[in-house]
Amino acid sequence: MKISKITDLIQPSHTRQLYNRAKEYSDVIDFTLGDPDFDTPSYVKNFAIQAIIRNKTKYSANAGLLELRHEIAANIKDDYKVEYSANDEIIVTVGAMEALYLSLMSILDANDEVIIPAPYWINYEQMTLMCGGVPVIVDSNPENGFALNIDGIRSVISDKTVAIIINSPNNPTGNVYDYDSISELYKLAVENNIVIIWDECYKTIVYDDEFVSVLDFPDAKEHIIYINSCSKKLAMTGYRLGYMAAPNEVISLATILQENIVACASLPSQYAALAAFDLDDRFTMEMKDGFEHRIDTFVTEVNKVKKLKCNKPQGTFYVLVDIRQTGINSEDFAYRLLESEHVAVVPGITYGKCCEGFIRIACTIDEDKIIEGTRRIRRFIDSL
Repeated sequence: MKISKITDLIQPSHTRQLYNRAKEYSDVIDFTLGDPDFDTPSYVKNFAIQAIIRNKTKYSANAGLLELRHEIAANIKDDYKVEYSANDEIIVTVGAMEALYLSLMSILDANDEVIIPAPYWINYEQMTLMCGGVPVIVDSNPENGFALNIDGIRSVISDKTVAIIINSPNNPTGNVYDYDSISELYKLAVENNIVIIWDECYKTIVYDDEFVSVLDFPDAKEHIIYINSCSKKLAMTGYRLGYMAAPNEVISLATILQENIVACASLPSQYAALAAFDLDDRFTMEMKDGFEHRIDTFVTEVNKVKKLKCNKPQGTFYVLVDIRQTGINSEDFAYRLLESEHVAVVPGITYGKCCEGFIRIACTIDEDKIIEGTRRIRRFIDSL
């Protein structure tokens, strides 16, 4: 049977490989997946249950429930004073991942270039390849905290550049990009007629720093594709409910594509999202505070381990740990740690070459497991 050549370019991520391998151990401490262990709020769950009981289990419009699209539009307007039309500038998707894929499918032709600042979420690169595009990776410097490399981005812009994909807060660094960095990025995009695909899925998990969105800038709506989801905000990862806001010409194409890929997002999940937008911020704040406490615990404990160091992230529930003093590359470190101590982490090379020498930790498990995980990591380091 003939197999597509594109599939040769797409490989399972180290994140999933380590996650799957970790399932072999009954006592594993799993720091791999960015999947909050908090329960979805009861109000949201009950909305989904009632939708099923009331037989709200059919198809919706391809772009999603109009009522939900109105809620999304209102939420964006409240946050940024930017108006999107619920009728033709918003689409509800199967998670933010599908929104990202649809956005790329809607704007890329073969060999169009997409700039991806590193460290980056691996799916950005793989989705670009799946859509026939060429990912152009721009490394940042670990010595300055992986700050956004504006000069590097500027240097790779060509007549084939169509888009820049970026998320803030960043996965895997936890960086919240500052006003000056986003302002310079936005100027580059406008000057060169480049679309910014702006992934804001971790917006609600920001600690001491002020969050800056590209939507804060004048006329940004005309230059960006905005991506968000309910997954991280309300511990709804399994509901697979995301959304995209963009100019009509993009959303109309994305809607046609969605019709031919999944038809629409799950209707019970869409009703759950309606409830999610109706909630106040108490649950989100409690969850954020819980993650911050776990991160503080992890950072304190790991910085006691010789040859390891890390800083508290500005946002997300991820921590990058510098393992360069061990002399072991990140992939070997991750697999040896799993085999010897049953602790699963993600090698930094997953997120770009500039992230080699680091591992990513997801503090999405309870504090007792975090403390036990750091104890095992210390034992591993002591055995080297």
